[in-house]
Amino acid sequence: MSYPISLTVSFDFSSGASFDPPFQIGISQLGIGVLGGGGVPAQVVDLTSQTVGISIRRGRDLSQDRFNAGLGTVRVLDPNGDWNPQNATSPYFGLLQPLRKLIIVAEHLGVDYPLFAGYTTAYNYTYPKGEEFGYIDISATDAFTLFNKSAITAVTGASAGDTTGDRINQILDTIGFPNSQRQIDIGDVTVQNDPGTLRSVLQALHDVEFTEFGGVYMSPDGKVVFRERTDAIETLGDTPVVFDQSTGIPYNNLKFSFSDQLIFNVANFERVGGTMQTTFNQDSIDTYFPHAITKRDLLHETDADTLDLAKTYISSRKSTNIRIDSMTLDLNTPNYDAGIVAALGLDFFSTVQITNVQPGGSTLTKTLQVFGVNHQITPTTWNTTLITGDPLIAGFIIGNANYGIIGLSTL
Repeated sequence: MSYPISLTVSFDFSSGASFDPPFQIGISQLGIGVLGGGGVPAQVVDLTSQTVGISIRRGRDLSQDRFNAGLGTVRVLDPNGDWNPQNATSPYFGLLQPLRKLIIVAEHLGVDYPLFAGYTTAYNYTYPKGEEFGYIDISATDAFTLFNKSAITAVTGASAGDTTGDRINQILDTIGFPNSQRQIDIGDVTVQNDPGTLRSVLQALHDVEFTEFGGVYMSPDGKVVFRERTDAIETLGDTPVVFDQSTGIPYNNLKFSFSDQLIFNVANFERVGGTMQTTFNQDSIDTYFPHAITKRDLLHETDADTLDLAKTYISSRKSTNIRIDSMTLDLNTPNYDAGIVAALGLDFFSTVQITNVQPGGSTLTKTLQVFGVNHQITPTTWNTTLITGDPLIAGFIIGNANYGIIGLSTL
């Protein structure tokens, strides 16, 4: 693949969740270095020269208020049949098991940008009629899919008064997820003791995430990230990356929407062992009709905390306006270094400002945050689509032109 970007696609045959010790491009040697497996040497294969297509999809389900599992697919040409799982003469015969590790990294201007780190779920081998050799599509997912398939009851070390960050770590400790693959905020909310009910690890993480009104997701280098509420708000104060068709970074395929999909004006929230707490916004109901949300199994220590969350949630969801849902960056655009850096470096909660000249001459400018990053890469094309949306939670930021307005901004 020929771009002003260098790609590295590597495959690790070792088992286990860990990507440690970290593979360092330019230092470690593909085919020799160790990429993980709890310190057990593993065979690492460089697929870069054989790769002819990459698809990566990572993002948040805005209507469900949670991040989805990230998905990656790599198409690899296979002239020797090495990646055919039925080829007994392949050096990888018997090693092509599910849940091996796939890592995709881009390098631009001397900076490495992880794009995806996950675990293989399928090897789809194709030998087209009339072709000299076949190819294999290697599909992978990040650790969210593993969490969804793991069940727990008791959480190791949990007790009343833990912060939400404590509880996230305790859940990950319970299943032995590597400490080196965590980036966990302390949390602004304390929680009750774990209820000890049977549920998936992913559901347990989501329960803590919603209790905090923060974010839990997988980073492109395979880490579990937990952003506390305050951290999510403070990202709104970051200097936005500017996109427009004149002085900023150019884009294409801008998608707008104006709907009631994200409106909520009635909240029914209940903590474990508590009573249902209900709040509503009458002005919103009068304008849009009732849009209710019901959440149970929250982990607050008191009903008052649950009611506070319900009020904060409705305050952030009571109205709607024109949204910019996504835009696409063409990384083959000439003189596009700023666009390439944005495409490779922006991730969830990154703040962007998008300006678009509308039909009729009006101008729309929106300050939004990134909640999804998709890459579609072939030997001749590289398109990155940024999924954008209004902030997860709005807050008051002193001195900020958008979120520091007394009487308008959320305190």
